[in-house]
Amino acid sequence: MPTIRKAPTKSSGPSTLRESPAPPPSPQTLRADARRNRERLLAAASEAFAEHGATASMDDVAKRAKVGIGTLYRHFPTRESLLAATVEDGLLVFADRDWSRPSGSSADALGRFLEALAAHASTYRGLAASLGVVLASGTPGCHAASATGERLLKSAQAEGSVDRHADFGDVVCMATAIALATQQTPSDPERAKRLVRMFVDGLRARAKVSSSPASKKQRERRRH
Repeated sequence: MPTIRKAPTKSSGPSTLRESPAPPPSPQTLRADARRNRERLLAAASEAFAEHGATASMDDVAKRAKVGIGTLYRHFPTRESLLAATVEDGLLVFADRDWSRPSGSSADALGRFLEALAAHASTYRGLAASLGVVLASGTPGCHAASATGERLLKSAQAEGSVDRHADFGDVVCMATAIALATQQTPSDPERAKRLVRMFVDGLRARAKVSSSPASKKQRERRRH
């Protein structure tokens, strides 16, 4: 007669098998955490660069953001990449801002843009001198700021309120000069406004001269 084997019974004691590890956080959670950390780091970097310039300590930025230094380096491997990202976020605002005023001209709008650009360039020591290079880097924020400035300049030229020979490179050069001047004289907060007004008034004067009858006659004589 064949022997009938009994099915093994489950032990009521503790299992000798290891428990499965907890599942990792979902990608959505990771993205949200990473986004929050990045925003905190950029806010902290903005404060640090404003206080100490482009040589601000990475450790200081991490402490301000209340994150580990490893988290900072995962997002921004170098101080230069952190500075670029901080500037980038600030420049994106230029595209969304309305520079016009109901009673103002296109030249006035260009002046407000120039003043804001110079102020942004003077926020961090060391940035003003390389403003032209930064704007030409092609990042979304730099492209947005450059495109906005080009549009404002062309609008003022089409209106006839500024010199038609000026280009956006001239505006950037003036923003750089104004930023450097205000950094050297922090006790005179109105200097930037005066310099912007002088530059825009100069563009206006050139536009008036170019459109005057005498100037038109001179151009006609040159053609013949």
